[in-house]
Amino acid sequence: MFVSYLILTLLHVQTAVLARPGGESIGCDDYLGSDKVVDKCGVCGGDNTGCQVVSGVFKHALTSLGYHRVVEIPQGATKINITEMYKSNNYLALRSRSGRSIINGNWAIDRPGKYEGGGTMFTYKRPNEISSTAGESFLAEGPTNEILDVYMIHQQPNPGVHYEYVIMGNNAISPQVLPHRRPGEPFNGQLVPEGGNQQEGEGKEGDEEKADVHGGAPEIFTSESAQTFPVRHPDRFSPHRPDSVVPPAPQTPRRSRDHNWKQLGTTECSTTCGKGSQYPIFRCVNRNTHEEVPESYCDSSMKPTPEEEPCNIFPCPAFWDIGEWSECSKTCGLGMQHRQVLCRQVYANRSLTVQPYRCQHLEKPETTSTCQLKICSEWQIRTDWTSCSVPCGVGQRTRDVKCVSNIGDVVDDEECNMKLRPNDIENCDMGPCAKSWFLTEWSERCSAECGAGVRTRSVVCMTNHVSSLPLEGCGNNRPVEATPCDNGPCTGEVEWFAGSWSQCSIECGSGTQQREVICVRKNADTFEVLDPYECSFLERPPSQQSCHLKPCGAKWFNTEWSMCSKSCQGGFRVREVRCLSDEMTLSNLCDPQLKPEEKESCNPQDCVPEVDENCKDRYYNCNVVVQARLCVYNYYKTACCVSCTRVANRHSGFLGSR
Repeated sequence: MFVSYLILTLLHVQTAVLARPGGESIGCDDYLGSDKVVDKCGVCGGDNTGCQVVSGVFKHALTSLGYHRVVEIPQGATKINITEMYKSNNYLALRSRSGRSIINGNWAIDRPGKYEGGGTMFTYKRPNEISSTAGESFLAEGPTNEILDVYMIHQQPNPGVHYEYVIMGNNAISPQVLPHRRPGEPFNGQLVPEGGNQQEGEGKEGDEEKADVHGGAPEIFTSESAQTFPVRHPDRFSPHRPDSVVPPAPQTPRRSRDHNWKQLGTTECSTTCGKGSQYPIFRCVNRNTHEEVPESYCDSSMKPTPEEEPCNIFPCPAFWDIGEWSECSKTCGLGMQHRQVLCRQVYANRSLTVQPYRCQHLEKPETTSTCQLKICSEWQIRTDWTSCSVPCGVGQRTRDVKCVSNIGDVVDDEECNMKLRPNDIENCDMGPCAKSWFLTEWSERCSAECGAGVRTRSVVCMTNHVSSLPLEGCGNNRPVEATPCDNGPCTGEVEWFAGSWSQCSIECGSGTQQREVICVRKNADTFEVLDPYECSFLERPPSQQSCHLKPCGAKWFNTEWSMCSKSCQGGFRVREVRCLSDEMTLSNLCDPQLKPEEKESCNPQDCVPEVDENCKDRYYNCNVVVQARLCVYNYYKTACCVSCTRVANRHSGFLGSR
């Protein structure tokens, strides 16, 4: 009896040391009343000065499907952030160095949420698959109490994984690749606990609980950029109590020894399946009669702490996990939207993706659905075609085409299907234009004052429309442009002397060639070079002419621009563009991208009334004439010309389109 009393007394003293009735707390150094806390790199009482941020990006190009090591998180790490650079079909996975899977292990994809591992709580995030471009992430405050490995379940090209954590400065070194394994070298095995041991609760059902990520057998995983970080154990994990803390002398129990704490049943299980938890219920009872009495009869410091007990450890029935609908595929009219439907099963407080046959007892929800945000707008032709822009030949005509909503309002063209837009401009052919050769009179002066020379005239093919194309419509019988003339023999007379032509400036098509032209005096058998002004009274022979060696191919030709359709406030003008070969015949060999524009805007300036210098107000009170509407009389219209004209222009819309 004395021994039992002594044991109860020691337990009471120990409890009193750990948690004093006064409410004093125990610091991270295990001293009662200490206010020391752990800094961001896990040092008890630290000031963050010894912390070092370790970060990097895993960018290795992966080839084989399966698990690949990304980075090692050392013991004692805090502020852990592992994030994909952007969304992909890959998954991040986490396991301890002892082989225990924490997140996405054993080919099972976990739901986003919180998962405990390595002495800290990890938050697993997987953004919405439709509306977000962000990738997966693991976040944890730390510190970790063991080494953890981050893996990637590789299914498509690696988008890059950013990793960052904080560690004591003298504990972190530059990431090094393990000397016995090169990056990308296969590592035979699966992401399961080492030694073949399975997690708690994954006995015979373990294989059935794995989710087949690829639809086939598990792949091997490789070690990519495996890293080691030597770590010093943080002070907070020190297991001993300071020697300065001495337990007080044994004290007498405050309550009668005739009563004691006794377990009377347990709480209800937290879940009906999938491994829940329950706690024992302790009540104060009489030692002799075992009858329950008020708790004040028992020593509260001796009440046992309820410990969690597992319950209902059998798996829950599989269920369909329904994702959110995607955005409608069309902004108007009938479209489609999709959602993800997965068969999942809860076990050991984890929701695992399983094979669809597990949910065959349930009707599978639809994964696609029709949707319609609003009725589409449609194109309407508001006016008939205008008359052709030219009286003959090829011109253009236009019409007004608008995008109209289902309630009749004109809206932006983007709200209608641009592929179905009716043409609002097209070419029109008004038939051939009358064309003829137009000639000037022969020049009165011969090209040479003495000796043989020529007289010239200009020849051009003209139409009643704009055109300067030769040999089209006017025929091939082009009139000659030069005729010979002779003013008799030259004796001591001055004249222009032309040398031989140089080579053509280009190798194909139309180029130019040059020659020297000088003023000379021709004697019986000699020439005397004179200043050019001596021959200024003579017509100087050309020193440049066109040349054509060989054809270059088809080219774009265009006429001059037509007159603008409006004199102000924005009009347009047109011209005729044709592809012609070297023989000046129609061709389709020109580059369409180099085709000159056939229509352009013109005269964008605002319309303003013409100013009549004789139009003036002769009286200072012409506004009274306007208010009295006397401008209809010629006398007042002349006496108050400016004021009456301004009112007339306002009424007739003079400032509108002309």
